[in-house]
Amino acid sequence: MKTLIKNMNLDKLGITASTLCAVHCAALPFVMTVLPLWGLDFLANDAVEITMIALSLVLGIWSLARGYRSQHHSIRPLFILICGFILIASGHFLPVAHFEAILIPLGGITIAAAHFTNLRMLKNCPIDHQHD
Repeated sequence: MKTLIKNMNLDKLGITASTLCAVHCAALPFVMTVLPLWGLDFLANDAVEITMIALSLVLGIWSLARGYRSQHHSIRPLFILICGFILIASGHFLPVAHFEAILIPLGGITIAAAHFTNLRMLKNCPIDHQHD
């Protein structure tokens, strides 16, 4: 099991989770009326949204911290990740409802960009510090 977790590309998983979160948040206002007809009304549940955000947060911190410690030692991906979660939090807590539809998907895409940046930095790192 430990080998499976080591070999798993957490950045690709994080990009997928963050992008799905962004698509979910962007599309939900448009498809909310038809979700019950398709049997997908659970997607409009707050628990699904919180779960997606929590999954993105855990994957982001785990993956980017691992890349920072083991190879590239740059805080840029972590900074981008924090910006993404600030956008998501702002979208949830700003009193103006129409900002939510803009800020939350933008935050999800920003988190995916943090994973992409981390992945690119890991591939461009000249020395594989994991085997030192």
